[in-house]
Amino acid sequence: MQYLALGLIAGVLSGLFGIGGGIIIVPALILLARMQPQTAMGTSLGALLLPVGFLGAMQYYRNSSLNVRIALLVALGLFLGAYFGAQLALRLPARELQRGFSIFLVLVAIRLWFKA
Repeated sequence: MQYLALGLIAGVLSGLFGIGGGIIIVPALILLARMQPQTAMGTSLGALLLPVGFLGAMQYYRNSSLNVRIALLVALGLFLGAYFGAQLALRLPARELQRGFSIFLVLVAIRLWFKA
């Protein structure tokens, strides 16, 4: 039940802000479910494999707020990038991967704060 709630929260935030896997699901799985970072990242990608964002994307499309061509190009990049990123993540020690991810989140937060 807690994972369904996590998915619901991530889904709402994804529809609202365009975030989900890396910002919500991965940290929650590491902190709440006590998963290793590699397992949390793999689980997040597994949950996102199906067209999870389809209903939200349809709402944006109906409002003329979705650039399909760019979305498909980004999806292709994600498709290829996830493969190579997973290979790298599985080679790194869990502690180093978690620290790198934490630094990434802090840098994104700082950038967003000063650009607001």
